[in-house]
Amino acid sequence: MRKRLSLVLAATVALALSPPVPSAASTTASTAGAPVDLDALFVGAHPDDEAFSLSTLGQWNEDHRVRTGVVTVTRGEGGGNAVGPEEGPALGLLRESEERTAVGKAGVREVFNLDDVDFYYTVSAPLTDQIWGADTLEKVVRVVRQTRPEVILTMDPAPSPGNHGNHQQAARLAVQAFYAAADPKVFPEQITREGLRPFAPARLLLGGGRGTSQNGPSCASTFRPNNPAQNVYGVWSGHPSQAQGRTWAAIERDAQRTYASQGWAVFPDMPSDPNQLGCDFFTQVDSRVPFPEPGSAAAAAPTAILDGALTRASGAVPLGTLFGLRTSTFDVRPGTPFTVKVSATAPSREPLGRSSVTLGVPAGWQVSGSGDLGRLSAGRTGTATFTVTPTTGTGRARVSATLTTERGRGYTDRQVELSPPVRAGQQLLPQVAQYEKWTSEVGVPQLRGIVTPVLTLPSGGSRQVGVVVTNVSDAARSGTVRVDLPAGFTADRVEAPYSDLAAGASTTVPFTVTNSDPSLKTSNQGGDYAYTISVDGAVASKPALELVPAASVPQASPTVDGVAGDGEYPGPALDISRLWEGTACSSAADCSGTARLAWHDDTLYLLVQVQDDVLGTRLAAADCKRHWRTDSVEVTLDPRGTSENTSTTFKTAVLPVTAEGPPCFLRDADNRQGPGEQTAPGMRVASKVAPGGYTVEMSIPLELLPGSVDPAHLGLNILVYDSDTQDKTGQTRIGWSTWGGVQGDPYRWGVAALTGYRPPADRPVPDPVIPDTALSSLDSPQSLEQAVRVHVPLAGGPAAKESESGRAVSATTGQDGVKVTLRANAPGKAHLFVRDAQGTAGSRVVTVSRKGVTTVTVPLTRALAAQPAVVAGWEAPGGGTAASRVTVR
Repeated sequence: MRKRLSLVLAATVALALSPPVPSAASTTASTAGAPVDLDALFVGAHPDDEAFSLSTLGQWNEDHRVRTGVVTVTRGEGGGNAVGPEEGPALGLLRESEERTAVGKAGVREVFNLDDVDFYYTVSAPLTDQIWGADTLEKVVRVVRQTRPEVILTMDPAPSPGNHGNHQQAARLAVQAFYAAADPKVFPEQITREGLRPFAPARLLLGGGRGTSQNGPSCASTFRPNNPAQNVYGVWSGHPSQAQGRTWAAIERDAQRTYASQGWAVFPDMPSDPNQLGCDFFTQVDSRVPFPEPGSAAAAAPTAILDGALTRASGAVPLGTLFGLRTSTFDVRPGTPFTVKVSATAPSREPLGRSSVTLGVPAGWQVSGSGDLGRLSAGRTGTATFTVTPTTGTGRARVSATLTTERGRGYTDRQVELSPPVRAGQQLLPQVAQYEKWTSEVGVPQLRGIVTPVLTLPSGGSRQVGVVVTNVSDAARSGTVRVDLPAGFTADRVEAPYSDLAAGASTTVPFTVTNSDPSLKTSNQGGDYAYTISVDGAVASKPALELVPAASVPQASPTVDGVAGDGEYPGPALDISRLWEGTACSSAADCSGTARLAWHDDTLYLLVQVQDDVLGTRLAAADCKRHWRTDSVEVTLDPRGTSENTSTTFKTAVLPVTAEGPPCFLRDADNRQGPGEQTAPGMRVASKVAPGGYTVEMSIPLELLPGSVDPAHLGLNILVYDSDTQDKTGQTRIGWSTWGGVQGDPYRWGVAALTGYRPPADRPVPDPVIPDTALSSLDSPQSLEQAVRVHVPLAGGPAAKESESGRAVSATTGQDGVKVTLRANAPGKAHLFVRDAQGTAGSRVVTVSRKGVTTVTVPLTRALAAQPAVVAGWEAPGGGTAASRVTVR
């Protein structure tokens, strides 16, 4: 049996066995007991977030007995449903079931739902953090301290274009928990009141890798990261499962198809040729243990992420060895020394013997200091301090340390950034600036700067671009900033001075940039127009500008009837045929469109004509929601063109036809969501459906928008969702201003000018209405069953105090249902489910008003099948939960 490492603050090593699973014949079982001891933990935001890592988790489980759990912050109640009418908590229950089935195909049994709300699609981590609340980190830390995983895997925390804000926030929580779980000063009540212990996971990695690779068995060894100082590991999905006789890529695809509610059941088969299969990639953020040296055979092995934490490579130091490197600063400068401290700790029960450290730095850098650690007996720590002086160069560099002992070797490294005395970069978007601040606050500067700075400007328009100049030297500086723009762009000046900038200070130098060639392509067709910022003659950064389409909206008086009458829309038609997500249109007849706009008094009018040779599912009028499941037209409006996220915008969607015939409309993912008649009173829609396409016309009272419109800068987008199936799945998304995830990205919407329009003054900006209902784990029988089996309380929360706890102690069949006897130490609420081999046969929520024994009857919805049992969740009056299970007699 392999050893597994448990890292605590005292750096002890413990062997742990999983607790036994309660059998169907158990009389009683409850959450009381030692929590499950995991090897790895994936932290995601929704069911299915782990779905593209299951090839790796399955291999680890089968080949190395790695037990992985999954933290899912929400149950995805805000997502679509391609298989039924369920929404809200009912959809959450369905999606949890899908997730447990899917991850089970990779040998993953534990899914920890944290019961946070999945409100709607957003690309904003700040909005996500606001809605989820401050207690979410506490819940993640509690799960880590309870389950004690050596390896933490998560998602991309950066506001990369199109990256879901929930994904970003889940990843940030995982990163913070990696450090917080080890610190007894963070959430100390978990230690003093709940009896948990600080726990320091060994390694932390993000899913994915920025770089290039080849498919096939060499995908890991051929990966070339964009940042050469990053450690990126790959696990080949073409590796066959010995137990299942297929590639793990094929098994992972089967698991993904389990998410039928999300339309994934139609995913195609994976290639049968292993040489066409690639790797799951993971980027290391930090490690407390030695890990494979980049470029070595061990670094390309499937166990590369496990080495040092759960597996021991040939010639490596024993498991339980801690090895770390810290630099006195992340930002380093040529000619300025900085300090590097390297520490190694022997396992608590195994000596390393005579030990020493060798430091590795880029060629030409100077190193001084001794690497002698002395003799490391069991549990002893040795430290070496070096002084490093960089010479020349810019960008990221790797400082590494190699440990040599009588029991094997180890490797670790750390990134630094070499920069000139003065840095300069384009002003950041609010989300990016907030992310950069977060990396500093958490102490992960290695994660900063991974999002290319971009700013948008309208086609043919102008905007002010600020260049932020920062003095990172030790003395005041003066000099010159220069911008070299690409063809088709001009600035009011090419160079501008900065003067007397104090050490450590920043200043913003403004430039007015104009798109002088309006024929340049906009949106994702034009992409990033990169340019260069220089300081004092040296290139400082290479940000980018992005063009969004612009339109002038004329004044007119259309009639909303689904027909373009003469003179109703005198302005030019907008092309809304550009692809932004999904499968490209096979022809203009397959999917394409134009849009026309006008305004009159205080109302905006739009007429959208779509070519579509196959209409998607005709949803019932009562199911006029989640419009991306079928053919629809979405219109997004940002009153002032300055929104950071869609909670301060107006977004509406029109389905051109319903099962009953007429069109319907709704609002989604904006300041107020719901049926159009309720959330957009006064808005009118009409449609005409004919062979080969449809026309949608609408009028939108501008008083519906959250705040007064800036007539010169109304954010506008028109998006078409195309479905050619009858299974409530969309295939193609086209539109006017087109980028991946653009429906949640107001800064990338186009710009409309309402010539002559004068808005009423001081229109209020109402507080956003955000969905706030999530399924409680107390109402999930599968979560309750897991809590009993692995002895981990529900939803990342604390266990109920023994003085306030309650549980089911017996259950018997009766004439009216199943009689359940409860023993309570205080008043509380019991959530009862009768379960058997076929699922749930009955449920009931009971308020228990007194301490003692209470008997209640749970009515059945059908006859009981094999292995009947009652699983009970207990909600204590002072907070905390308990779960129990009894066999039905």
